[in-house]
Amino acid sequence: MFRTTNNITVGLALIALLTATAVYARNENTNPLTGHVGVDANDESTESINLRSGPGNPVLGRDKSQLCQGCHGEFGNSTEPLIPKLAGQYGKYISKELRNYQSGVRTHQIMNAMAGTISDDDLADISAYFASRPKMKGSGSSSNELGKTLFTKGDINRKMIACINCHGVNGKGLTPKTSMFPVLGGQQKEYLRKQLKNFRDSDRTNSPNGIMNKVTSLLTDAEIEAIADYLSEL
Repeated sequence: MFRTTNNITVGLALIALLTATAVYARNENTNPLTGHVGVDANDESTESINLRSGPGNPVLGRDKSQLCQGCHGEFGNSTEPLIPKLAGQYGKYISKELRNYQSGVRTHQIMNAMAGTISDDDLADISAYFASRPKMKGSGSSSNELGKTLFTKGDINRKMIACINCHGVNGKGLTPKTSMFPVLGGQQKEYLRKQLKNFRDSDRTNSPNGIMNKVTSLLTDAEIEAIADYLSEL
């Protein structure tokens, strides 16, 4: 049974998240919960791709990303379980995470070293290239009911918000301009599992308002496994 203080803390975290999301969404002309705006997040039109790519030049980014492609794949679809796919990820999110590696907010032996060598202009172009690729996807056969329930509905008894509110239907993001929360649907299962555990254990702390640390603190290993399994197949 969860203590009242824990429930209050999570409740306050929910309020903080929705407030921050609402402010961000208002600036982006976006509904904070549905993500509805002129262009749908799942749309692969030129307009949608340009919006999620951000300010960089994806044509230049393809050549500049040669070194990145060695791990993340030529088109952003890595084959190594612990290396994330970048295909269709928000360009601004990719840039933000790399700068977090550069500053030491996130730690990874290879990524910390790589981040320090990339200029802002090159990073924008590289991010735009990977963002412009068709969105990452799994087999499409996801059948993990526990993972689906937690992702789409959360757990009201534990005051745990549904992941879909920030990461969109099928984990494909909200609108093309809402880069605050990453695309997760179709991501590597092992990578998702590791990051969820890292957030839960406070080994990673760079989500907006620390919301991922608060939400994942409620998850068991089995629930993390279920969410990662569900998302990876979308």
